[in-house]
Order: sequence, then structure tokens, then C-alpha cells
Amino acid sequence: MSAEASGSSCGNVVTLSGSAASSSSHVGQEKAGRSLAGSKYVKLNVGGTLHYTTVQTLSKEDSLLRSICDGSTEVTIDSEGWVVLDRCGRHFSLVLNFLRDGTVPLPETTRELEEVLKEAQYYRLQGLVQHCLTTLEKRREVCRGCHIPMITSAKEEQRMIATCRKPVVKLQNNRGNNKYSYTSNSDDNLLKNIELFDKLGLRFNGRVLFIKDVLGDEICCWSFYGEGRKIAEVCCTSIVYATEKKQTKVEFPEARIFEETLNILIYENGRGSGGMALLESGGVSSPGVGQSEEEGAGVGGGDRRVRRIHVRRHIMHDERGHGQQTVYKD
Repeated sequence: MSAEASGSSCGNVVTLSGSAASSSSHVGQEKAGRSLAGSKYVKLNVGGTLHYTTVQTLSKEDSLLRSICDGSTEVTIDSEGWVVLDRCGRHFSLVLNFLRDGTVPLPETTRELEEVLKEAQYYRLQGLVQHCLTTLEKRREVCRGCHIPMITSAKEEQRMIATCRKPVVKLQNNRGNNKYSYTSNSDDNLLKNIELFDKLGLRFNGRVLFIKDVLGDEICCWSFYGEGRKIAEVCCTSIVYATEKKQTKVEFPEARIFEETLNILIYENGRGSGGMALLESGGVSSPGVGQSEEEGAGVGGGDRRVRRIHVRRHIMHDERGHGQQTVYKD
């Protein structure tokens, strides 16, 4: 029988040429239930693709292929001794390599990976089935990490934060929500805040829920939630005077934002109650300038305050009308 050798890494793999394929289609076939255990080698015809392997390889796992070798599963053998399997042979080399090595690189595309999973399930190769399922789940996790929810209403925001079992970081950004002109570097700082939000979302993928809000009143404000309540807030806007007119300045307090993101991790997996002492030692104090107590706080006498870090500049005028700039920070 003429055949063409394949360049596959699985060893002796051949595919039928045109003349061989047409002749084999007329060859009589017989049902065989006899054991192949006495043989050393097995010739497999999987959907027209020919594979030459050993009984030892096919018997490594408790699978359909082992049952074919020990005779417990009836198979069809053609007149030339090829065991005929009515399956697509596209991924059978991968199946054989898994039996040989115990592991195998899986296809990059999800569609091909699902095809391999189907073949593994058909041949009852539980090791390969689990390998495919684990890889699929990891790839889905990566895809989920790339999805950042966008708030569409205040009610949706409340529901999302209240029902989420993970800490939440929300960035509220709305450049158009401003009645003054911006300072020269405000646009750059606004973009830096957005870029930092995306980087943090990738770094803490699966541990923190990151959401965006473009509906609120603030221009650029970070909010940090744990166990359904706001823990801290970093407002990045300030009002300044320039040539006797008000301007809006956008800050980029990168270190403070990163610190608050790390602090919020103590609320991961419901560990927030044990982390209150850490929060308090980290700077929670009585409300003062630039810091205010959360409304409705203190259930049962508990000290629950929101660290509000407002990078704002307020203008106070003396009796002579001269502007005097005062900076409020934590």
C-alpha cells in the first residue's frame, strides 16, 4: 500500500495517497474482538490518517484505547491489518504524544482546544481531559480580567458593590464635568490616572473588582470599598487661581493610590473584620481638615470612617480682598 510520510513529531505517521485511499475503500473489513495484547505494534487508521504505535503506549491509561488493545472493545480491522477508528485524525497525534509523555502542549486557539477536549472525552483519557479543562479555565480568567464594568446608574453601582465578595476599586473620571479651564498638565495627569487604573486591574486580576464611572460629579476620583462599604477615597482635582480666574488642576498621587489599593486587599475573602486594626494604625483618625467621617458610620459603636484624601486647594479672602491660598491635604 502506498502512503506519504507526515512531518509530525509523533513518529511513524502516514496519510493515504489518492490511489491507496481509493483502493482501501473497496477492501473488505471484518469485526475483531480478539486481544492485541500479544502484539507489540498497532496500526491505527483514524479517519484516513494512519498511525503506527505500540500496544504499551495505548495501554498507559485506563481508556478506550486500552480496551481496544485488551480485546474488551470490539473494533474493525481491514484486510491489511489497520484498526479503523471512525474519528477525525487531526488531533490524534496530540493524543498519542500525551500517552507517551504524560503531558503535551495544547493549541493556542480556544476552538482547537475544545476540539482536543472532545477527542480526549471520546477516548476517555481523563488526564488529557483535565489538562484541557484547566487550560480553558485559565484562559477564561484572563479574558474576564480584561473586562472592566462601566457604571450606568447609581442603583447599579450600589447593587454591584453590595453583592461583590471581593474588594472594589472605582475610578470616576469625567473630563467634561468642569466649568473652568484646565491647567497645562491636567490632561496628562488625567490620562496617567486612567493608565494606572488599567495597570492595577491587570496586576490584581481576580482579587479586586475594578469598575469605571463616568456619571458622577467628580472629574477624577478614586474610591475603595470593602465588605460593601467605602473605606477610602482619593480625590485628584483641585481649584487654583491663575491670572485672576479659576482653573481646575488634576493631580496624579500615584503612591497614595497604590497604597490604598494594597490596603483594600485586607478585605479579600471576607477578612475585613480582622483588618480594622491595620486600617486604624495606617492613619484613620478623627475627622479633620480634608478628612470627614462617613455618614451612617458607627453601627454598634464601631469606629467606621472613610479616609478621604482631597487634593484640593481652597481660596480664602482677607478683609482687603487679597487672595490667600490654603492647601488642604491629609
